Amino acid sequence: MNTQKLEQVPIDKLVPYARNARTHSKEQIAQLRASLREFGFVSPAVIDADYNILVGHGRITAAREEGYETVPCVFAENLTEAQKRAYILADNQLALNAGWDEEMLSVELSDLQDQSFDLSLLGFDASELDKLLGKDCLSHALFLPAGCYEFSNFDLIHIGHLLS
Repeated sequence: MNTQKLEQVPIDKLVPYARNARTHSKEQIAQLRASLREFGFVSPAVIDADYNILVGHGRITAAREEGYETVPCVFAENLTEAQKRAYILADNQLALNAGWDEEMLSVELSDLQDQSFDLSLLGFDASELDKLLGKDCLSHALFLPAGCYEFSNFDLIHIGHLLS
C-alpha cells in the first residue's frame, strides 16, 4: 500500500528516531539550511501516524534552525515497527548506492554556472566542482611540489626553466 496522506505538520510535533544511525555534522546542517533558503522545503519528510520521523531528520533539524513552524510530511501508516526501522536505514543506504554520470553532471554544472547559479548550494566541495568543471590542476597544467603551473596555448617550456 502506498502512502496517501501529505500534510503540513507543526515541527514541534515531530519526534526524532532515538536510534537513528545517520549522523548530520554542523557543516551539513548549514548546507541544508542554505538549501532550504534557496529552494524551500520541497521534499517532504516521512513520518508515521505518531509523528515519529522516519526520513528527513537532517532537513527537519535545519528547518527548526531556520525558524520553520511547519514542514511537509508524508505519512507512512502502513508499515510495521520492523519495516519502519528498516526503511530508515534503507532510505539512507540506497541513496548512497547511486552514482553519477560525470559527463552529464559536468554539463549540468557548467550550464548552472553560466546562469550565475551559486554552485556552493549543491553540496559539492570546491575541489569536486573544479574537477567536474575541468578546472583541476592536472587537466591543463603541470603539477610540481611547488604548486600548479598553468600553461596557455600549449606553450612548451623546458622543465629546467621552471625549476631554476
